[in-house]
This record gives sequence, structure tokens and C-alpha cells, in this order.
Amino acid sequence: MDNIELALLFDFYGDLLPEKQRECCDLKYNEDLSLAEIAEHCGISRQGVWDNIRHAENALTETERKLGIVEDFLAIREELSRLEKLTDGEAKDAVRRIRMRLEK
Repeated sequence: MDNIELALLFDFYGDLLPEKQRECCDLKYNEDLSLAEIAEHCGISRQGVWDNIRHAENALTETERKLGIVEDFLAIREELSRLEKLTDGEAKDAVRRIRMRLEK
């Protein structure tokens, strides 16, 4: 799984992680810090950062496997993109409003 997919999982499920795992993932995915930079910021070793991120990634992917919320979100977004291309006028505006609500 690449960093973009993991960042999306973190956006959806990050609040379910323990604080230290959440902090390490936030610094990795949202701030794009290296393991050394995260270790310095958190006051732990690079190995500690790696372990926190690895455990978090496992938890995030397992949560998605069980719930499938991100998969559903992406499928709905894709369908909305197709609808936007097919419709015009008021229907297109309705699709945009739905998309905006999904992207919140």
C-alpha cells in the first residue's frame, strides 16, 4: 500500500489510533517528516517511530478491511465524477453539492 492510500486511511481512521501512533503518522503523512525528524520531535528512537508507524498502518488497513468506508467513499466519488460528465443544469449542481459533502 502506498503513502497516499495510507494517508487516506489515516484521514478516515486516525482518531482510532493510540496517541503516539497517531502523532507519528500525522508527522509522516501530513508533515512529510523523516523517521529521524519524527524521532527527534517525539523524543523516541527511529526504531520506536518505525514500530509506531508499522503498528498504526496495520491497524488502519485492518480497520478498512473490516469497515470498507474508504473503499465506499472512493467508489461514490468515482460515480459522482461520471454523473457530472453526463448531466447538466440543476442535476450537475446537485452532484457538486453531494461531492462537497463527501469531501468534508
